[in-house]
Amino acid sequence: MSTPPTSRPTARLAALGLSLPVPPKPVAAYVPWKRVGNDLYIAGQIPFAEGKLLAAGIVPEPISLDLARACARQCALNALAIIADALGSLDAVDQVVRLGVFVACGPAFVDHPKVANGASELMVEVFGEAGRHARAAVGASSLPLGAPVEVEMLIRCA
Repeated sequence: MSTPPTSRPTARLAALGLSLPVPPKPVAAYVPWKRVGNDLYIAGQIPFAEGKLLAAGIVPEPISLDLARACARQCALNALAIIADALGSLDAVDQVVRLGVFVACGPAFVDHPKVANGASELMVEVFGEAGRHARAAVGASSLPLGAPVEVEMLIRCA
């Protein structure tokens, strides 16, 4: 019995009105992904959209919580583009295992999980139950290129 098309990640992504961006190129001396057996490690992604950062700065000032969540979602979308490039299709993903979400913020900021939900919710929207994952959401004094959010991932694939 074949899987109904709407349960495939590529169909879900399209149903959300989203398309994958061109996979971002590394900005330093690393590779965007590394496969070890059935595990696919995705390097940290920052919120590039059309070649530039969606925002720069720390959360919550000058970057609002809502904008930071949107940045986390863009980071996750960029990671999905890298996954599709590495595997040939998002449909080759068995499950999302873990997300690491880093938030550039000051020491008084405590809403890291709310920012991280921007990425986590996209994983569930695209992969359904297979998108539920373990996660770390941590604060950092700064992130590459002044990005407010960075997201890394571990995927299990066939």
